[in-house]
Amino acid sequence: MNPVSTIQGQMAPLPRANVDTDQIIPKQFLKRVERSGFGPFLFYDWAVDPEGELIEDFVINRPEYRDAVVLVSGPNFGSGSSREHAPWSLEDWGFRAIIAPSFADIFLNNCYKIGLLPVALDPDVVDRLTEVAQDPENSVVVDLETQTVTARDVSIRFEIDPFIKHCLLNGLDTIALTMHHENDIASYENARLAHRPTVQ
Repeated sequence: MNPVSTIQGQMAPLPRANVDTDQIIPKQFLKRVERSGFGPFLFYDWAVDPEGELIEDFVINRPEYRDAVVLVSGPNFGSGSSREHAPWSLEDWGFRAIIAPSFADIFLNNCYKIGLLPVALDPDVVDRLTEVAQDPENSVVVDLETQTVTARDVSIRFEIDPFIKHCLLNGLDTIALTMHHENDIASYENARLAHRPTVQ
């Protein structure tokens, strides 16, 4: 995955609590085997009417928010099923960070695995950022190195596990972490051959 360092750009407001993974990416779109291509179906049931027409005033359909890189939402974001497709769809749409008062644990870990940065902040701070995001001319800086979020009159530090921070800053997903031990794995496999049973 790509390293995560400083995310700078526009915020999009989605002030809803308990946004679950079926709302993020509905189940009918989970048939793809690739990790890409889920962005067009993000928040589909909120973004598209029963006739298949875009709902123009839904935030991600508004042209002034098409370049947003940070989504600001309500508490318990990503609850529900454990589907990895939820962060995949957010990332594929173009979001690089999600700010909310709290996240579901499995969703949180699925975000970390692909380099999508979830930032948990105090509800009052999130409310203020939501207000700022209502203005399409807004701008935010999410700095992982300093663990800070800065937007207009908001400048606040967020917490993140040091090991997860290290992985994100260095672009280390689970495969890359495993490959860091490639020599140890090879040594083990070579030594193991001597005492493995053989088939005659």
